[in-house]
Amino acid sequence: MKQTYRSRTAFVLAWVWLAFVAFNVWDLIVRFNGKPSLVALAVLGVLTALVYAVALRPATVFTEEGLVGRNPFRTTFLPWAAIEDVTVSHAITVQHGDERVLRLWTPMSSARERAKAQRRGTAGEQRGRFKTEPTLPRAEQAAVEAFAGKTHADWVGDQIRERAESARRRGEEAAPARVSWSYDSIGVLVAAVVLVIAAIVVS
Repeated sequence: MKQTYRSRTAFVLAWVWLAFVAFNVWDLIVRFNGKPSLVALAVLGVLTALVYAVALRPATVFTEEGLVGRNPFRTTFLPWAAIEDVTVSHAITVQHGDERVLRLWTPMSSARERAKAQRRGTAGEQRGRFKTEPTLPRAEQAAVEAFAGKTHADWVGDQIRERAESARRRGEEAAPARVSWSYDSIGVLVAAVVLVIAAIVVS
């Protein structure tokens, strides 16, 4: 079973942008007036290619076999047993064979999100100290303690560590990483370049 983690904000804003672009492309086609319309289409094409590459495509995917890191122009597959260490700062960094490093584009944690998580953790420690404060049910309290002081990126990093350790305990093979190019991102970028060339060439 696959689990996919990405930036929800970037994902939603990217789809809002695509809706905006679809409306404008339709309007430019209906009211086509030569070079100005082509220039506008080229600008929309370049911006859309960038939005697709940095907001829609990046994702961190958990599969039964391993970790899939989808970055703007490359996809990396790491078997769970090949993962040696995981560190989380602004982004999640996964260390694997021969001191190689995979930097995941999502989820990331901003300084603001980390500060908010720290405040939430402190509040969780103080909860229930005074009689006027409600005491959470045991299950909810366990959830609060598990997430205390952690961002979404921290939690995903923990999940990667746990799966890697579990795979090593089962004696799974630490096969090398497999890296492939993102042909969808490259295709979108090529289409944007074609629009730019058309806008320049057409008089």
